[in-house]
Amino acid sequence: MNDTAASHRFSPAGPLRGSIAVPGDKSISHRSLILGAMAVGETRVSGLLEGEDVLATAAAMRAMGADVHRDEDATWHVHGVGVGGLLQPEAAIDCGNSGTSARLLMGLVASHGIAVTFTGDASLSKRPMGRVIDPLSQMGARFTPSPDGTMPLMLEGAHPAVPIAYRLPVASAQVKSAVLLAGLNTPGVTSVIEPVPTRDHSERMLRGFGAELEIGEDNGARVIRLTGQVDLRPQTLTVPGDPSSAAFFMVAATLVEGSDLTIRNVGMNPTRAGLVDVLRQMGANIEDIDAREVGGEPVADLRVRHATLTGIEVDPAVAPSMIDEFPVLFVAAALAQGTTVTRGLEELRVKESDRLATMAAALETTGARVEEREDGLTIQGTGGEPLRGSANARVKTHLDHRIAMSMAVAGLVSRDGVEVDDTSPIATSFPNFMALLDEVTR
Repeated sequence: MNDTAASHRFSPAGPLRGSIAVPGDKSISHRSLILGAMAVGETRVSGLLEGEDVLATAAAMRAMGADVHRDEDATWHVHGVGVGGLLQPEAAIDCGNSGTSARLLMGLVASHGIAVTFTGDASLSKRPMGRVIDPLSQMGARFTPSPDGTMPLMLEGAHPAVPIAYRLPVASAQVKSAVLLAGLNTPGVTSVIEPVPTRDHSERMLRGFGAELEIGEDNGARVIRLTGQVDLRPQTLTVPGDPSSAAFFMVAATLVEGSDLTIRNVGMNPTRAGLVDVLRQMGANIEDIDAREVGGEPVADLRVRHATLTGIEVDPAVAPSMIDEFPVLFVAAALAQGTTVTRGLEELRVKESDRLATMAAALETTGARVEEREDGLTIQGTGGEPLRGSANARVKTHLDHRIAMSMAVAGLVSRDGVEVDDTSPIATSFPNFMALLDEVTR
């Protein structure tokens, strides 16, 4: 536990009712600041997630020359430096807990003639950076990482960088985005081959900012081709609600009897909406209301009512579209009727924590029956009966915001409540989570 750890007991609650809005999408928020900084002129962003992760990206863009500020109406203004215009920062770039900041910014810097040291907190410093170091090194960037390819590390950008065609060995939107961002200031065509499609926010936003980008197929794989050294146009953007944040309230309203909750303006990008489909397969009552498009992204209001869930075998192919939502899905599975089996989740081992091991241990603390395998969990559900762990047990989150929020949901459907050892990491992605939870369970 860190020095500012804030433990909290989440107790059984009444129905979740009302209408709420969750913070802006974290992935889109990061990318709006980065691409705004690469455009010439002023980009305006409303609905930006003002969590610690995104603020780390904002600080990094300021350090490399962009003017990034927020006005009294919560609109963010980014005056960009243009492609190729990044300045040498005076100090190390601190990414805090944000793997997205680290990997995307490394891609951006890799094709600029500057040297940057990247640092992060204790959790981020354990996460592997080799997956971005490998392709960016092929483009000419030079890295001096800590042992095991982790942060802190020094990156010396290549100018000019070399365009490459890179086939992703593991489905990762962050690695794809890092290579495409490096390609912005690289002469020629940079290509990324995706055997398994991942979230496509970068492609949508790059096109919106005026990048020359083509998407095709080759032997069943998705191929993205970016022509470098183009001028990006500033944009006015509205960030939709983050489906990864909405997930906690979707599951909570599904599990708590009598709930009827509407979550407004949720991003429904098909590369991100896997949890909604999986919950519906389990029997959840989730209704799309007023489906529409905002800033090139599909959104809808979601009405979620209590429903009895049945365990299923989750198709591994959906993993990229809900990779961050599996911790809270495990909570839903623990309350379902029958067995839920998940596979193909090796990626969860290298998130803010080892999310398979951490969630297995956390759920066992609440009395759930969990079998941990190398690539997933098998969970025997209670059939709707409250989780019955030790009243004195404390869940270890390992500084992982999604573990903390998932186990908060577990506390709502437990017999004696669930004590989470540290809720402070929640601020990285969902600063008002606790207040919103109190509001809908009053």
